Amino acid sequence: MKSRLIRSLSLPAGLATAAALAVVPNAAASDAPVAADGPQLSYVVNVRPGHGGSASVKRAIAAAGGSVVITYDKIGVVVVHSKNPDFARTIRAARGVESAGATRTAPLAAQSSDDLATEQVLTADEVKKASATAGSGQDPLEPLQWDLPAIKADQAHEKSLGSRSVTVGVLDSGVDDTHPDIAPNFDKEASANCLGGVPVQKDDAWRPVAGESDHGMHVAGTIAAAKNGVGVTGVAPGVKVASLKVAEPATGMYYTEAVVCGFMWAADHGVDVTNSSYYTDPWLFNCKTDADQKALVTAVTRATQYAERKGAVNVAAAGNAATDLAQDEILDDSSPDDTTPVPRTIKTKDCFDIPSQLPGVVTVSATGAKGIKASYSNWGKNVVDIAAPGGDSTKYQTPAPPAVDGRILSTLPGGRYGYKAGTSMASPHVAGVAALIKSTHPHASAAQVKALLYGEADATACTDPYDFNGDGKVDAVCEGGKNRNSFYGAGTADALDAVTK
Repeated sequence: MKSRLIRSLSLPAGLATAAALAVVPNAAASDAPVAADGPQLSYVVNVRPGHGGSASVKRAIAAAGGSVVITYDKIGVVVVHSKNPDFARTIRAARGVESAGATRTAPLAAQSSDDLATEQVLTADEVKKASATAGSGQDPLEPLQWDLPAIKADQAHEKSLGSRSVTVGVLDSGVDDTHPDIAPNFDKEASANCLGGVPVQKDDAWRPVAGESDHGMHVAGTIAAAKNGVGVTGVAPGVKVASLKVAEPATGMYYTEAVVCGFMWAADHGVDVTNSSYYTDPWLFNCKTDADQKALVTAVTRATQYAERKGAVNVAAAGNAATDLAQDEILDDSSPDDTTPVPRTIKTKDCFDIPSQLPGVVTVSATGAKGIKASYSNWGKNVVDIAAPGGDSTKYQTPAPPAVDGRILSTLPGGRYGYKAGTSMASPHVAGVAALIKSTHPHASAAQVKALLYGEADATACTDPYDFNGDGKVDAVCEGGKNRNSFYGAGTADALDAVTK
């Protein structure tokens, strides 16, 4: 199974390929000496909510050679650094500690490579040509966005662009809020850099730095690029978008402490919808049968559920390994991805892609320009909740003119635009539709928004047989009926119903 492609997939024409500490509320610091007999790692220590900062827990952490970085008392998650290679085992035995585990296998200073696929950036000539074909009321590049009519977003925009009181938080690699298509809708107050587990707003820390992944920027544009006569149009071009930076700049890794921080910050700053187009590193699947990984599952689960209790709908990508996530066993040959992977066969009843397979999270599969499951998209009965355009090879699923590329066109840093494909691109379409639903029903709870999201989805029957490249070989088997199946869940997201029902 390929690793890390949940972020984005580059599909060239005709070919598919597959911190600094801060003083913040609820934070508690420790000056305890740290054992120096191993590399410094980051850990999460889970205790009963409200007791993370207790004196006894802090003493136990210090005695085990750890130093507290930040404590999220509301969910009972403590982020700790330690050089003691036996820290996790030792602290698990401490009174009041429910679970604990290392969030990584590489030292904090490590810089492993992140093989993020590159996108195709639009040239000036392509922008000019597309602009010449734009119709009345369309942004210049909107004719190339076949994905908008695929979910009826173009029709929805005639009724509503979404509410300025709704914010979507993008947990990702950062958002360039100076981009002309993002600046009008950017929510600075709800944005933060969460690297290391500590939220920082100083110096616009939520932005991607030079040479860093542009993944989060592409996601943000799909959700809420402004309908302002410039560039592209987002699914919900009237709502706000916030940046919760959770991906390490040097490695592209999405570690548990940053993800927890992202959800907690979003929850406490009025974010209505979150989008997570990643899996939490270094494990593609986190298994509750492993003491370390169990702690990571617990920490992120607590954070997502806290966000939902505060009103946020959490949306996440299903992944790009062309794998049935509902089968009993899956070979994971890519974990841990921050050091040397060790192949293992995981049992799906015990092991989860987080956050996408956590309770309450909306799991999104990807479709292409012909409306069928994208060649790379994961699927799974009772795993996938809903489907949306994520793009595919132009060779496999060619869009109708004037669109020319089977991938998704969106914003890139520095005022640019480009194509990407992946369930990473499908998830923000659903996040945008959820934002439109929240705009239409401002007092709806997260559960009610999700119910409307599924109930308003366009029923999409199984593709049978599913032969995405036409070679006569069945590439995947879909299970279920028209209204609920393993490829498309409740169906394809519908933006028009979101603003009219």
